[in-house]
Amino acid sequence: MKISRLVIFAIFFLLAACDQPVTTDENTTVLRADAIYHNAKVYTLNDSAPWAEAVATRGDEIIFVGSDHDALALAGDDTVVTDLQGQMLLPGFIDSHAHPVAGGAYALALALDTYAGPEDWVQAIAAYADANKDLPILFGYGFLASAFDDNGPTKAMIDAVVGDRPVLIMDEGFHGAWANSQLLSKLGITRDTVDPVPGFSYYKRDNEGNPTGYLLEATASKAMADLNIITEASVTRGTEVVMEQMNRYGITAVFDAGALDEADFQLNVLKTLKDNGKLNLRYVGSLMVADPKQMEKTLERVQQLRATSPYISVLKILDDGTVEGKTAAMFSDYQNDPGNKGDTVFTPEQLRWMLSEAASLGLDVHIHALGERAINDALNAIAASKEKYPETDSRFTITHIQVLLDSDIQRFADLGVLAQSTPLWASYDTEGQAYVSEDQFNRYFRFNSLKQAGVRLSFGSDFPASGAGMLGMSPVFNIEIGHTRQLAGDNESPIQPLESERLDIATLIRGYTLDAAYQLRLADQIGSIEAGKKADLVVLDQNLFEVDPYAIHQTEVVMTIFAGKVIYRR
Repeated sequence: MKISRLVIFAIFFLLAACDQPVTTDENTTVLRADAIYHNAKVYTLNDSAPWAEAVATRGDEIIFVGSDHDALALAGDDTVVTDLQGQMLLPGFIDSHAHPVAGGAYALALALDTYAGPEDWVQAIAAYADANKDLPILFGYGFLASAFDDNGPTKAMIDAVVGDRPVLIMDEGFHGAWANSQLLSKLGITRDTVDPVPGFSYYKRDNEGNPTGYLLEATASKAMADLNIITEASVTRGTEVVMEQMNRYGITAVFDAGALDEADFQLNVLKTLKDNGKLNLRYVGSLMVADPKQMEKTLERVQQLRATSPYISVLKILDDGTVEGKTAAMFSDYQNDPGNKGDTVFTPEQLRWMLSEAASLGLDVHIHALGERAINDALNAIAASKEKYPETDSRFTITHIQVLLDSDIQRFADLGVLAQSTPLWASYDTEGQAYVSEDQFNRYFRFNSLKQAGVRLSFGSDFPASGAGMLGMSPVFNIEIGHTRQLAGDNESPIQPLESERLDIATLIRGYTLDAAYQLRLADQIGSIEAGKKADLVVLDQNLFEVDPYAIHQTEVVMTIFAGKVIYRR
């Protein structure tokens, strides 16, 4: 029997379009796969075909999504065929806000249990000092400022257990630091030391004006820089550890929301990891501005990097602090702190100028705003920039969004602004409750309201500032808390108000995949399982839609596939 002209054209088209080997007989054309994953519950994030049984890949791309029968027909002699035995297959997770390079500086440091308390932290510092007698400076992170009284952590608490060496411990959000007397002495911090920005970046003081050992905002980061205990080599080693752990959690892409004090090392660190085959993540990075004096310089530098670097393309703006530090910008005073509403780093006029400049250049912008006033300022500035440049291609993301005005929810949708946050923060904030009003506490993390308004949500860890150490990077851990608004695995723990803000599993998965990919401008390559997209996949041992909500965090990553290669296997 002769092969029809139509079949010949079909064979030619497959060869030309896909550049894949084919075998033919009189009746068939078979495209061979490098790998086939079948007998799976494949959640594709493709609205036209949300579920499938199998996926086939060749090289770094997905070439087929569909039934087991049709996928297995693509097997050749060298195809690796994996029976997933009913396990869940998802697009690779995307962490849409983390600090992997900055986190690399702390990956080998003392990591405190954020959910412990001051006495436990002091004991942990003492144990770390005892185990590291050769370290001239003891460095760590992870305490929660709101676990202390209004005076915050004090030098005396650490002095009682470590008095012979300097100690500096960053808080869980990296907006404050806890130091002992030796540390203050080493850096020359005295009652005469000037506060950079009184009320925002400052040294906490006693009634006589002496520093107590609690450093906030820029004073904390300055102490880090002045200590000079972090080197390019140590950051490279630590960043490799962080990225390997991300792979273990099923993460195949990340948005770096600023390398912070490690920005000078960032590009060299990434190049070294890439050259050594250790950069198994799609990486989109940003350059951060946190000083009005640096606005023009930072904008110029982001433009340069966008044109010359494969990694940096986004402007990151730090515009307020944190609730626990009482530096997130609010419209009303913090409880028991008359006159303190927090503050923004930039005036509304400065913010509008930066966003308008970014819009004119088509730069994407990622804005840190936790407090209601900072979020409102950001939305106003975005609206002004879009009015001035209505044809701009810039994408605007407001990140963290802890306390949100009712009236601003719909504005996210109307302005096309992405809402980014970390779901694990939506568990009940026992300590933070004392700082804000009841009304503000009831306006925490309005995830479901934003979803109902049609806002695109993306989720990430904010590692190392998540408050849960490496575990804070786990998407499945975050997904459970975003779904329950309770402590992981504890159905008796209090629900963070409002209960109606609990988010459904599908939206949480989408926030870690397709919508996160949109934020990173990678949705045409990753974020869903579709033929022609990159083969970034994760296999879970449980179906997140079927497991008990309080057991989601127990779900384990069985396999992580990046660009068609298995980079992690349980």
